[in-house]
Amino acid sequence: MRDWSRLAASCLAALVASAPAHAQDETSASTLYGDLQSVTQSMLSRAAGDGNNFLHTNGNYAQTRYYPASQINTGNVRNLRPAWIFQTDIVDSMETSPIVVNGVMYITTAFNEVYAIDARTGAQIWHHKHSMGPVTTYCCGPNNRGVAVAGDKVFMGTLDAKLVALDAKTGKQLWETQIADAELGYSETMAPSVVENMVLIGTNGGEYGIRGFVKAFDTETGELIWTFNTVPEDSVGVWATHDATGRDMHRDIDAEKASLESMGDPYETLGGGVWQNPAVDLAERRIYFVVGNPSPDLDGSLRPGDNLYTDSLVSVNLDTGEYVCHFQYIAHDVWDLDAVSPPIITTVKDDAGNDVKGILHGGKTGHVYVHKADDCSLIRYSEAMVPQEDMWTLPTAEGARMLPGANGGVEWSPMAIDPSLHLTYAINLHQPMTYTVRSTPYPEGKIWLGGSFDVIPDEAQWGNITAVDYNTGDIAWQVRTAEPMIGGVLATAGGLVFTGEGNGLFKAYDSSNGGELWRFQAGAGVNAPPSSYTVEGQQYIVVAAGGNSQLNYKRGNNIIAFTLAD
Repeated sequence: MRDWSRLAASCLAALVASAPAHAQDETSASTLYGDLQSVTQSMLSRAAGDGNNFLHTNGNYAQTRYYPASQINTGNVRNLRPAWIFQTDIVDSMETSPIVVNGVMYITTAFNEVYAIDARTGAQIWHHKHSMGPVTTYCCGPNNRGVAVAGDKVFMGTLDAKLVALDAKTGKQLWETQIADAELGYSETMAPSVVENMVLIGTNGGEYGIRGFVKAFDTETGELIWTFNTVPEDSVGVWATHDATGRDMHRDIDAEKASLESMGDPYETLGGGVWQNPAVDLAERRIYFVVGNPSPDLDGSLRPGDNLYTDSLVSVNLDTGEYVCHFQYIAHDVWDLDAVSPPIITTVKDDAGNDVKGILHGGKTGHVYVHKADDCSLIRYSEAMVPQEDMWTLPTAEGARMLPGANGGVEWSPMAIDPSLHLTYAINLHQPMTYTVRSTPYPEGKIWLGGSFDVIPDEAQWGNITAVDYNTGDIAWQVRTAEPMIGGVLATAGGLVFTGEGNGLFKAYDSSNGGELWRFQAGAGVNAPPSSYTVEGQQYIVVAAGGNSQLNYKRGNNIIAFTLAD
């Protein structure tokens, strides 16, 4: 293992001295598909096999975060060193996953600034600052997880609940659409996804009593095409008493039915935000996404019923937004264990050992769930990746301890897979918490937790990277980390897994056994999903080091690209 901190400092000094904010020469051809001048649908559809670009937030429509290039591999990763470091104007939490198109990189910062960067040199091409509206309400930090690209446009969601389209060559705003009312608690931190003529985006706000959704907008005009409400008007469900793993959740069904009779269905303020990108199945014209917690988070007395479709995997028709199927992990969740890590489409074994199209999701519960894609049904769930204690102890006025805590398990952090090994890689948190319930009425646009979840100060907190065999549910290997993990994972055809930690360490592991092969100290929390790309025959790994507001990891403003030493 090598620590490249001194070399990073020299790279940074050189970059600061030589990075003018003007247009750079176009990079030579470096894409397998398309016309090199714009992002075609063919390029987006074939991204899983593109060893040059990184065109989707999670690598491809299936969201595997598996990069097919192997120039950087287990045999030479020890020679990885910083190629360049770019500093943004915003020193704050960074969760952006860099998008790379034909040698141009697009990244975002907190508070909705966008940069286009020469992916070979780190020189700035353009910088766009969103003109924020007077009201922003958001949970868990002023984050942004990146952009989507299509044609000659770059798309971004904003904290004031807008969708904007920018000119990819200049950064000039082309159009702007108000997605929802920011004064009621709606906001956008997720990256959009683009499919054909549609920009797909969900919403934050599950802590504010919003009614969640996924919407599709026209890429040329910003006009609304369809809306799927993640909370239906009949949100009651089947009065489930057990979670997806068969454990009793201690619901008082009689009391809930009496409440429903007196107060009616709470669907209009029931939460159900969608934090992360949908997986897209073009062959079946379907998308798959996961839905967050009900609102208020910890007070179930104001929301009787299963609270559909919160804490669920949901599939809808790509063209119309019409419901196809769902699977609810936790009905009537009162622990804030929402479904947030983006789903992955891949081939899995069913119970009979047959290959079927499957959906993977890493839960805050600490399980990886494996579903059949056709009907959303659950095939299996993995061994628990983190301690589970006193599940499902109900929150109390005095405070009750239950594990996992409200951050997980797997938080919003995207997983990755290696299809040749049948492994999925997840990063986890272990944060013991007490859950306290305090009932308050709907506050209209203000945070509405219905109590609090509090870290227990004298109990140890830590994290891990876990490899799960999704055909069996068994843990293949696990590496414990000093701090809870949040950010994301990248796997590559070079047999590597890359992920970062809140203490500033960015590491490469052997994807087959978890052996640490390389590390770098970035100087701020590495709490963003890494990307990879190739320019002029040279493969790079890139990641943001800006820390994290949710877990209060050290802030920074660096985008760091690594390549092999000559």
